[in-house]
Amino acid sequence: MDQQNNQVQATKEHCKYCFDVLKAALNNQPIPPFPSHLQKYKCPLFVTWHIDGDDLRGCIGTFQHENIEKILPQYAMISAFKDSRFSPITLSELPRLNVSVSLLVNFQDNKKSFDWVIGKHGIIIDFQHNGHTGNATFLPEVASDQTWDQRTTLEHLIKKAGYRGKDLDIVIHKIKLTTYESSKCCLDYSEYINM
Repeated sequence: MDQQNNQVQATKEHCKYCFDVLKAALNNQPIPPFPSHLQKYKCPLFVTWHIDGDDLRGCIGTFQHENIEKILPQYAMISAFKDSRFSPITLSELPRLNVSVSLLVNFQDNKKSFDWVIGKHGIIIDFQHNGHTGNATFLPEVASDQTWDQRTTLEHLIKKAGYRGKDLDIVIHKIKLTTYESSKCCLDYSEYINM
């Protein structure tokens, strides 16, 4: 069951906690407990690390509706250390990092391939074609940050799902699409230190 968008709000405190978790892990210290003053949601989330402003350093999340106090520290570390596209984040990189927390809400499934709005909706695609089963997602900001239109976004997402065929029109027609929205907040290391 989804919590409504107006109830779920990512905050700088969530981002600060991700930095607390990362810093503790990098220093081989115990992971700090989830701050007691923060509201406890049950919603999917993604944690994204960037370095030197805009360079992606790790982004992993979950679509499971789990307790935020359990999954936020997990995914702060998973995205920092286990994103297969990147080497694990190191202690020397810490001052150059920024983090964003995206709490995901308002899931709607059984949508058509182009039944979503760039910059507003994250999308999940599922498809089967020529023996290939594909599944992938982009968070709401990806298409607008890349200045992609809907078709270009879908083409990139199909490739992200591992499909390399040329018949993209057929695959796009077969997509089962789910949309979602996100409450996102960001924090860079200098802001973190000042908190």
